Amino acid sequence: MSLAPRAVLVHRLTEYEELLARHGTRGQAAFFLSTRGRDIQEVEARHAAQQGAMAAVAAAIPLDWRRGVVERADLSRFLFDREDVIVVVGQDGLVANAAKYLDGQVVVGINTDPERNPGVLVPHPAAAAEDLLHAAARPDVEASIEARTMVEGIIDDGQRICALNELYIGQPSHQTARYTLRDPDGDTERQASSGLVVATGTGATGWSCSIWLERQTRIVLPRCTDPTLAWFVREAWPSPATGVDFTEGLLAPGEELSISVESDRLVAFGDGIEADALSLSWGQTIAIRTAARRLRLLR
Repeated sequence: MSLAPRAVLVHRLTEYEELLARHGTRGQAAFFLSTRGRDIQEVEARHAAQQGAMAAVAAAIPLDWRRGVVERADLSRFLFDREDVIVVVGQDGLVANAAKYLDGQVVVGINTDPERNPGVLVPHPAAAAEDLLHAAARPDVEASIEARTMVEGIIDDGQRICALNELYIGQPSHQTARYTLRDPDGDTERQASSGLVVATGTGATGWSCSIWLERQTRIVLPRCTDPTLAWFVREAWPSPATGVDFTEGLLAPGEELSISVESDRLVAFGDGIEADALSLSWGQTIAIRTAARRLRLLR
């Protein structure tokens, strides 16, 4: 007999919890906020909403299901099972934080603060959790799944990194990165820049969109389920040894963008999480492409 499904609740510490951890008491936290023109009652209200949503989702898990809870800081150490149903309770960004550690699991996004969070990746209220969990376990769940493209980087030593929004490759301090770029057509160019951003359709509303708007480029950014990636070189510097001819483009499925490092150290990290970066040293190469895995989001 097979095991019952496991619902894994993913959450992050609220601002109130972080303030208490930093300042020790509610009174000290309230004083700190008052010096910055803020009221602790606002922070407490959002904390209560988060806790209420977590309690509602936990109560909605069927009695015969297994359950688990993981805080954002512990995602890299949590062992997800293939059959888990992942319930992300929080902001859109928390889905991106979790996505890199998943491999085909169904994800249910619960929005705890609709007035502040757009809910692109967490479109559901906590009150809908029971119906959503049952839907996630049905054999015909694929009809309700939105598969979102992810991007991966593979270093020549076998290390991999995956992201839902974008990968950044460059200096950890965002200073000048030196490397040789090879595009999908085989054209190469030595470059000195502020690094590269390679984005998915989901990430096309974030960092890459800012670059795209500033450049007024003719590249059409991919949509959220489009398997194409968009890549941009940030602030490429022309010099006798470095060029600026290849600074943006699209990567179709099966195509790769290759970066050969010519700096003492570069890093590659996904979705803005610098603490979970891969290091690349002089002479190493990283290939960036559309990932085989996708985020399976329940609609």
